Amino acid sequence: MERLAVEELLPEMVKWRRHLHRHPELSYQEKETSAYVGARLSELGIEVRRSGSGYGLTGILTGALPGRTVVLRADMDALAITEENGREYASQNPGVMHACGHDGHTAMLLAAAAYYSARREDIRGEIRFLFQPAEEVCPGGAMGMIAEGVLDGADAVYGLHLWTPFPLGTVGSAPGPLMASADEFFIDIIGKGGHGGMPHRTVDSIVAGAALVTQLQSIVSRTVDPLRPAVVSVGTIQGGSAQNIIAERCRITGTVRAFDEETRYLIRRRIEEMTASIAAAYGAEASVDYLMGYPPLVNDEAEFNRFYRVAPEALGEGATVMLMEKIMPAEDFSYYVKEIPGCFIFVGAGNPAKDAVYPHHHSKFDFDEDAMLYGAKLLVAMADSCLNEQ
Repeated sequence: MERLAVEELLPEMVKWRRHLHRHPELSYQEKETSAYVGARLSELGIEVRRSGSGYGLTGILTGALPGRTVVLRADMDALAITEENGREYASQNPGVMHACGHDGHTAMLLAAAAYYSARREDIRGEIRFLFQPAEEVCPGGAMGMIAEGVLDGADAVYGLHLWTPFPLGTVGSAPGPLMASADEFFIDIIGKGGHGGMPHRTVDSIVAGAALVTQLQSIVSRTVDPLRPAVVSVGTIQGGSAQNIIAERCRITGTVRAFDEETRYLIRRRIEEMTASIAAAYGAEASVDYLMGYPPLVNDEAEFNRFYRVAPEALGEGATVMLMEKIMPAEDFSYYVKEIPGCFIFVGAGNPAKDAVYPHHHSKFDFDEDAMLYGAKLLVAMADSCLNEQ
């Protein structure tokens, strides 16, 4: 097999990415995407192991020399968004779009597989190319693949995210907490409905709900350590059917973000306590359905230091390697780094000259495809460094 440099693989990455972009599939529905990836891995002579808990798959490449084991991960799922950017490679699946860059993540990992498949006689140890389904929807695809043993015996795990808020040529990460947990709450307040002109004969669920919404905003400001970033956001409040009827029921939903487990569980406890006490104060009843989503993503410090050490040489002059600030979006890559050392890295993909300026999850989202070259180089550099470490 021809030994192509990573730079020479960019045309293939663009081809793979555009095929995937034209044919996006939602979380837990990535059947054709998985088949396409599996076919490419088989063409490269890489063993393919398919997940039993979804459409995930892992390519296994064992080197000729003994050594360590590295896992490289990409996510494959798309979002329920109608694409509006007018690209010639725009989605052909109505209402479904790769609006977060997962098509690029998959293409970059395929490029890393192509690069190493021609060099297996030089590889020390084993590389696992993990193509994960269902990152966008809890409970996510990571836990199922972990349960099947994709990390067993592995020494490190690395993942990338194309990121249009950063310009092309910029890459970044951080040691320790980098991305927040993402939990959700669904609160139902049950009062006693009745005539709007006779409120004394009712229990107004909306008044109780309004009081609760206000009090929930005090959790971060008055309960959480101010040196520990956290967010409690109420997204919806729904109740009532007419202007002259006291609503019997009111539903409140929202999200919670934090960077450590202690804060995460503290906020959950306070939401449950406040809901019960405020409902009781207004003579209502209440229930809380609390969904614990992805945990905080915490990078291993030594693996972050590896990234900071190898990235400048791998990417060359003109690239910017930065220490990132924490960000509140969540990622189920967090489950992998809870199990073994690893590092999650952001790869700048924004470029106004190519109209790559829209935020992730936007109907006009796109990224500068040249960013995939930076990402593929990073995957190779991180894997090489780990595998050759004595």
